[in-house]
Amino acid sequence: MKLDNFSVFSFLLLLLPSSSYATEAADEFFMNKDNVDCHVAKSDVDLLEFPLNLEYLEAEFFLWAAFGRGLDSFAPNLAAGGPPPIGARVAKLSPLIRDVIVQFGFQEVGHLRAIKKTVPGFPRPLLNLSAESFGTVMNDAFGHPLEPPFNPYANDINFLLASYVVPYVGLTGYVGANPKLLSPTAKKLAAGLLGVESGQDAVLRTLLYERAIEKVEPYGITVAEFTSRISKLRNKLGHRGLKDEGLIVKPKEGAEAKLKGNLLAGDRHSLAYDRTPEEILRIVYGTGKESKPGGFYPKGGDGRIAKYHLHKSQDYLFACEQNMHN
Repeated sequence: MKLDNFSVFSFLLLLLPSSSYATEAADEFFMNKDNVDCHVAKSDVDLLEFPLNLEYLEAEFFLWAAFGRGLDSFAPNLAAGGPPPIGARVAKLSPLIRDVIVQFGFQEVGHLRAIKKTVPGFPRPLLNLSAESFGTVMNDAFGHPLEPPFNPYANDINFLLASYVVPYVGLTGYVGANPKLLSPTAKKLAAGLLGVESGQDAVLRTLLYERAIEKVEPYGITVAEFTSRISKLRNKLGHRGLKDEGLIVKPKEGAEAKLKGNLLAGDRHSLAYDRTPEEILRIVYGTGKESKPGGFYPKGGDGRIAKYHLHKSQDYLFACEQNMHN
């Protein structure tokens, strides 16, 4: 066979160990017509689409806090007709903190755009960004209702603490997804997203660390204690052990088991923790169950992974109902 009549792709397939594997690889990487980028493996699509749930939440939370309006104003094509968020509003922020949050908001718009250029994606899910939603997180973190109810939009400290709840969860998801990704395109995208999400988390933790011993009024509880309680709650909801740390820790939990100061969360080698999509759903739903929506996602997340768990739960409930009638 002449090489000029022989496609480069066919030549590469001959280098693979077997014809069955070659066919599988062709389907996996090049025959997925539903993808925006045909060089993304089918298995990568689910892992890249899932983070859209978190990216939508962050984009809306930051944009609304800074401007009093969100994606429907700045990038309606990215919202793709999804329902507007519940309870989002402008926050009372100082010029410096507002500047930071403005940058975060537009960074999240870029993240949405980058993901949707690579995979089909889905419309914005219903998000609950109300003061009550964040207040519930804080109540759960402390094990009792705070009085008055926590309001994330009231001032700089409250908003930074509310922001502490979100980006870190997303970055652990990217760390968890990275070793499962197959195609270079997917790996590059995940690495780029992880880099900026990690940066956002570092900025938030630094701003809070500067105020670590400051008391959050009117509760008389330090900023450091708030972060510790939030991190413990996320560990509890995730059901996978220690993957979250506050700003002040026991020395044995700090870098090289020597420090109380914990500007960046990390394992015993100061490497970022990882989380699975299931762990993330348990946390952002606030229910501890990937199949039980709630919290920031009243109707659950979107994408194949989130829908799979929602449908599995619905099938279980249907089966229980059928057994009761039989």
